[in-house]
Amino acid sequence: QPVCVEAASPVSSLPVREGAHTAIYGGSALFPSGASSRWGAGRVAACGCDAIAEVSTARWDVHGHPVLSEPMASRVRHAGFVVGAELVDNTAFAVSPAEAAAMDPCQRLLLELGYAALHDAATDRAALGGSLAGVFLGFAGGEFGQALATSSLTTGGSVYAATGSACSIASGRLSYTLGLHGSWASYDAACPAALAASPAAVCSPRRSEAAIGLALGV
Repeated sequence: QPVCVEAASPVSSLPVREGAHTAIYGGSALFPSGASSRWGAGRVAACGCDAIAEVSTARWDVHGHPVLSEPMASRVRHAGFVVGAELVDNTAFAVSPAEAAAMDPCQRLLLELGYAALHDAATDRAALGGSLAGVFLGFAGGEFGQALATSSLTTGGSVYAATGSACSIASGRLSYTLGLHGSWASYDAACPAALAASPAAVCSPRRSEAAIGLALGV
């Protein structure tokens, strides 16, 4: 499943005057082509790098099985793939191996990159617990839940399958894991979902709904 995650900011926690600019203190990103930072993504865009590649056999084998029961696998030969989307450091976020196996890769990456954005803003994890930090996620959704339902793997019947593929759970999971007490919400606006979530992250501190806002898009 192609996954692209972009996590950016917390925004300023200081009082903001009307018409003043919003400060972005930190960010993180993960894109096809191996770019794993805001600066890396900028270099890829500046040089016109082609991030599209033939599908890896780790995803599906388009050469050995020209006609597959999975429609996407039988039609798609090239796409933009995030490298290592199947990998996760679940112990860093107190997630059991069983739950991690039933989680959409998008959710696993959001945990890592969401925290990385806060860390990039020089925010200590210990200080985040109980803080009024808000999480605002643009999530267009995916087919991971359908893949689990039709999978022969035991994760398809896991008790974690429902939460692992739910769009509504993704933003709350980050808040719960880091102990954030600010507001959180998931926005599903298809392709521009991240753009829909960003204004909420900017406005939340201005309205005193949160001390800092974390805007994420996947």
